[in-house]
Amino acid sequence: MRSPNPHPLQNQNTQPIIPRPIFNNWDIVAKGWYIACSSKSLQKAQIKSLELCGQKIVVFRGTDGTARALDAYCPHLGTDLGIGRVDGNFIRCFFHHWAFDGAGNCRDIPCQSTIPEKARLQSYATDEKYGFIWVYPDAKAPETVAEFDELKGKPLMTIADKAFERQCHHHICMMNGIDAQHLRTVHQLNINMNLSLQQNQSGTQIDFTLSGEFPHSTRKERIVRRVLGEKYAYTMRYADGCIGLLTMMKNVKLFPPLHMIYAYTPVAPGRTRIQPIYVAAKRGGIFGILVTRILLELTRLFYLFLKGEDGKIYDNIRYHPNTLLDIDTPLVQYMNYVDRLSPSIWSKHWQSLEKIKASCNNKSH
Repeated sequence: MRSPNPHPLQNQNTQPIIPRPIFNNWDIVAKGWYIACSSKSLQKAQIKSLELCGQKIVVFRGTDGTARALDAYCPHLGTDLGIGRVDGNFIRCFFHHWAFDGAGNCRDIPCQSTIPEKARLQSYATDEKYGFIWVYPDAKAPETVAEFDELKGKPLMTIADKAFERQCHHHICMMNGIDAQHLRTVHQLNINMNLSLQQNQSGTQIDFTLSGEFPHSTRKERIVRRVLGEKYAYTMRYADGCIGLLTMMKNVKLFPPLHMIYAYTPVAPGRTRIQPIYVAAKRGGIFGILVTRILLELTRLFYLFLKGEDGKIYDNIRYHPNTLLDIDTPLVQYMNYVDRLSPSIWSKHWQSLEKIKASCNNKSH
C-alpha cells in the first residue's frame, strides 16, 4: 500500500524506516486545504485545468464570481474540461457540449433531453483566502482555510512570495518551526523555550506556542534584549497537516506580532511545493498602508533569514526518527497529530483505508 521511499533501499537493513499511518506517507493525502492557483489568475468565465496532489482537476469561475472545482475529465468520453468554456455558472465540455454545475451534476446534454444517472463528476469544496483559491478533497469541508486568531474579522493585506520546492515530504519540513534544538545548532539562536500545546476539538488543528526570555550572555544578545524586551514568544499553528501559520514577535517591544503562512502541497514522491504568504491587518489611510507594508517586509526578512540555512537539510534528508530526546517532544506530538488526520479520496487505496478505519471504529465500540 505504500509508495516507494524516494531512497527506497538506502540503509534499509542498517537503518530501517518504520512506516507510519499518515506521517511521511506519500500514498496518503490527508483531508485539508491545498492551493490550486492564485485568485487573480482566474477571472470570471475563466477555466484552469491543473494537477493537484496527483489529481487532475478543473477550476472555473462562474459569472457570479464564485470559484468551483471538479474532476477534470468529462464522464462521457473523458475530454479535459479545461479546454471547454464557462456558461453562466456551468462548465461546458468542448467535445459534445455537456454542461455541469458546481456540484458535478450534468445539467444539459444538447443531443437529448434525458440525462443518464452516471453523468456526474466529483466536486470539491473551494475557499478564497490570502490571495489564493484553495481546494478541499471532498464535496464539503468541515471548516474554512485556517486563520490567525489575532486577525479574525479584520481586513487583510497579503503578499505571496515565490513558491519553491523541497526534496522531502511536507510533513517533515513543516516541523522546522517547532524544532527548538536546531535554532541553536543551525541558526545560533541560544534561547530557552517553554512549550505549551493546544488542539482544537476536531483534531485538525494544533497550536505549538514556545516562549521564554532572551539571553544576555553576549553583547549581541544584550542589544536584542534592550530593543525587544526580556520576553518573547511565537506560535506555530498547524492545520490539516498541510498548512502552517506562524506568528512571530509576540510579547516584544516596538513590533506588533508578525504573521506568515506556509502552504504545502505534495507534488510527487520526493517533492513538496511550499508557498510562503505574508499576512498583516490592513490599516486605513496612506500612513496606515505604509505601516502595513513595512510589517509585511519585516516578516519577509525574518523568513529569508531562516530559509537558506534550512534548505540544504531538507533537500538531503532521509527522515529516521529513531533516537529522540526530551527536547524533541514537540516533534513527537506533531507526528502523532498527523497520524490522527483522515485520509482523503485522493489517497491511494482509499477504499481499503476506509474499510480498515471502519473496522477499527467497530472494534472500539
